[in-house]
Amino acid sequence: MASCLLAGERLVRALSPGGELEPEQLPKKLRADLEAALGKKHKGGDGPPGPERLVSFRLIRDLHQYLRERDSTLYLHELLEGSEIYLPEVVKPPRNPELVARLEKIKIQLANEEYKRITRNVTCQDSRHGGTLSDLGKQVRSVKALVITIFNFIVTVAAAFVCTYLGSQYIFTEMTSRVLAALIVASVVGLAELYVMVRVMEGELGEL
Repeated sequence: MASCLLAGERLVRALSPGGELEPEQLPKKLRADLEAALGKKHKGGDGPPGPERLVSFRLIRDLHQYLRERDSTLYLHELLEGSEIYLPEVVKPPRNPELVARLEKIKIQLANEEYKRITRNVTCQDSRHGGTLSDLGKQVRSVKALVITIFNFIVTVAAAFVCTYLGSQYIFTEMTSRVLAALIVASVVGLAELYVMVRVMEGELGEL
């Protein structure tokens, strides 16, 4: 946080012997504090600005208050022409080596976990780990299970149709009624089988 000014040449000349502040008859303490802040070697305005020319805001306020009390025609903003607010460089404390090492370790762990998460569903092509053969076996088993399910569905619907057609001869005498009843029962059985198949497939997909 800024607390002082880097005094310009105008303020240095004003405080020098014969300067603009000499007729104002500054109090001895205020003048001594200003001269100490500006540095004796800068009284004549020679040399580049440096840390010796730092004037605190407190001295600037005291100077301003004194000039106002004397109804001076010398204004503070004129004296501060060329001055700048001094912002000291913030020195960062050294980081704890143990903390830095721990943070680096945590970063590596997080990176590894993220990599594992991203590559979790990536197929391994290394035959030494059985990646390709394992995937091929899974695909074959999936196709086999699908074929068996479709075959069971067809057999079940066909069996329901045949059973209903043969059993309806004791109820219906006409061929059309028997076929219609068989179709209705086969449709109901087929819808039930489809419902069961969908629920099983949903369960398998949820486990992936």
